[in-house]
Amino acid sequence: MSGGSIRLRLLLAGAAAILAALALAAVGLRVLFERHVERRAYAEMLVDLDQLAAGLSRAPDGSVTVTRPPSDPRFARPLSGSYWQVETDTGGPSRSRSLWDGALDLPDPAPPPGTPREDALEGPGGATLLLLERTLTLAEGGGVSRVRTAVALDRSEVRAATRAFVGDLAPYVALLAAMLIAAGAAQVAVGLRPLAKVGERVAAVRSGEKSRLGADFPREIRPLAAEVDALIAEREEALLRARGRSADLAHGLKSPLQALIGEADRLRAKGERAEAEGIEEIALAMQRHVDRELARARVASAARLALSEPAGVIDRLLAVLRRTPEGARLGWRVDALPGLRARIDADDLTEALGALLENAARHARAAVEIRASRAGGRVVIEIADDGPGIPPELLRTLRTRGVRLDLAGPGAGLGLSIASEIAAAAGGALALENGRQGLIARLDLPAAPPSS
Repeated sequence: MSGGSIRLRLLLAGAAAILAALALAAVGLRVLFERHVERRAYAEMLVDLDQLAAGLSRAPDGSVTVTRPPSDPRFARPLSGSYWQVETDTGGPSRSRSLWDGALDLPDPAPPPGTPREDALEGPGGATLLLLERTLTLAEGGGVSRVRTAVALDRSEVRAATRAFVGDLAPYVALLAAMLIAAGAAQVAVGLRPLAKVGERVAAVRSGEKSRLGADFPREIRPLAAEVDALIAEREEALLRARGRSADLAHGLKSPLQALIGEADRLRAKGERAEAEGIEEIALAMQRHVDRELARARVASAARLALSEPAGVIDRLLAVLRRTPEGARLGWRVDALPGLRARIDADDLTEALGALLENAARHARAAVEIRASRAGGRVVIEIADDGPGIPPELLRTLRTRGVRLDLAGPGAGLGLSIASEIAAAAGGALALENGRQGLIARLDLPAAPPSS
């Protein structure tokens, strides 16, 4: 069974083991109690047997009679379950009144003289009897005779006492089972607590609050934590190597692309406009891919541990944009929650917001509104301009899976593409929609705990 809950499996296994052990213990106690009751019954029957032997006497004709039977009143009550019987060599058996008109069918052979023997036999009504018998040797008047004395008890009395004991024992066994299962549940909870701590540490590493799991775990958990930390370290090294290779490749392509663009300018100057535009279109497309990969490589390795404050980034960007011709003509309204922090590198957030703000400045007529707030575990930054917006059919195209933003036309080119790539690498997303007056660009990013 590979799925399911470890806690539930441990609880079920523990409960099953406890119930099986208690059931076995209850059966053992029942057997021991029954044997104890039987021993007590035989001890009492031995007293009756001694009384029976003491009450024997020989008649003048040589026969043996019971002049003083045992004192237990059950021997005088018919079919009471307590019986005695005496057999001699010379006469028929004498028996208790409780046997009524029946007799005990004593097993052969008789026990040796003087030694009591325990046995079982079938009694009146098919009842199983506990039997205690002894052979006595009587010598009187020069003659010797053997007398076989027997006392029997209905075994149902032992069974009744055993059932009563089990009935009294059952509630305590059930209470003990409940207490042991509760103790087992507490033990499982305490035992699995380090695993819950591992889960919390992994979540903290994933969210960027911690870089490693650490070693402050019980001895059994430390190898797991060490392996996870080693895996994280290897992943970070692999990301750094991949980032370096991607950056090297991108930078290596920049110079040839610039040369192609320069060649296109020379062809255009010679009047070969079509050829120049073809080369320039291909070079610019390749340039967009290079810039995108540079942005992705930069963000991928740092996004997990990075933190930034959107309010500060927005203030720095607006301080620059207000000095540009496009930004100076606009009214900028900012509503950013103080102390709000996003889990993204400040430089990456600056580039993403810079692309969105520049896009808004190009298309806005008179004003741009910026809002930064927290929604659950996310930071939402909205940039709304009062420009013409984007045609609805292009918005639908932009939302189609696999379509690049930079292919959407004017106003949704390379800047929006890079902003989208940066947001995705940081675990967020960029959404575009038309508002009442213009375009709304909504940047959704994972939130970080506020600074203390």
